[in-house]
Amino acid sequence: MKRNVARLHLMVVLVGVSLVSSINGQQNNKTNDEQGAKRSSVYDELAKAPDKARTKRNPLEKDLEAVAAGRNLFEQHCAECHGDAAQGGKKGPSLRAAEVQNAEAGAIFWVLTNGVVRKGMPVWSKLPEPQRWQLVSFIKSLGVGPAKEEPGLPARLQSTGSPSRLR
Repeated sequence: MKRNVARLHLMVVLVGVSLVSSINGQQNNKTNDEQGAKRSSVYDELAKAPDKARTKRNPLEKDLEAVAAGRNLFEQHCAECHGDAAQGGKKGPSLRAAEVQNAEAGAIFWVLTNGVVRKGMPVWSKLPEPQRWQLVSFIKSLGVGPAKEEPGLPARLQSTGSPSRLR
């Protein structure tokens, strides 16, 4: 009888330990999933561009007029979300981030064309292709800059310590 009680007690302890271990594992997985979601970047869409799109070259790459036209288009269509200086706004991320500035022109064009609808960026495929390339030219002309103003420095001297090409 004492053996049966001891075995029963041991089984209860093992089941309890197993249950606690299982719950802890689920909580750790949930924490890891949440951390992974936080690490997920708003710039991940650039990496999703197909190779064919990514390797497309901007036909207006060296056209200075394309940069100016792209600035006008940006002010009309993009500044509301991405901010007047493309440093990020209430809805859209900074386009001066290294992830964007180091991305292939074709990848940026692909994101402009297809949008990121689930994150609020509209599809711009109805904008004529040359105008989308003008936007790419303008975006690439911005250079890397801060996402937000750093305290203590005038906005035109943020991060780089030199005047921005935007101002």
